[in-house]
Amino acid sequence: MIDCENEVYTRIARVLREKFPGINIAGEYVKAPSSFPHVSITQSDNSAVSEKMTGSAEMAQVMFEINVYSNRTDGKKTECKTIAKVIDKVFFGMNFKRLAFTPVPNLEDATIYRIVARYRAMTDGQYFYRR
Repeated sequence: MIDCENEVYTRIARVLREKFPGINIAGEYVKAPSSFPHVSITQSDNSAVSEKMTGSAEMAQVMFEINVYSNRTDGKKTECKTIAKVIDKVFFGMNFKRLAFTPVPNLEDATIYRIVARYRAMTDGQYFYRR
């Protein structure tokens, strides 16, 4: 199995920490983040590309889900969108295609704004390819 989750997480986290000092970033879903703004970066799918197989999985199609949260009193939507735009730029720079960009009501705490985005690419473990 081709595993690129660490590479993708590290690239995005590095840029976010530069641009948003103090941002809380996790590599898995966190029900109650300890601080805000919060971003989770998770690989939600990793499947072999069958037409590229020659005995082993030489290519994988990967999907990542990003959750961006803000609890600001004013401007939480703007904060989430600003962070999401930076993430979007990093993913496009790695040849990922955006599949979704959706505000999601945070039913457990309506004072927290949340945006979910999903990205997909194919990879050979070294490079990412957009389809």
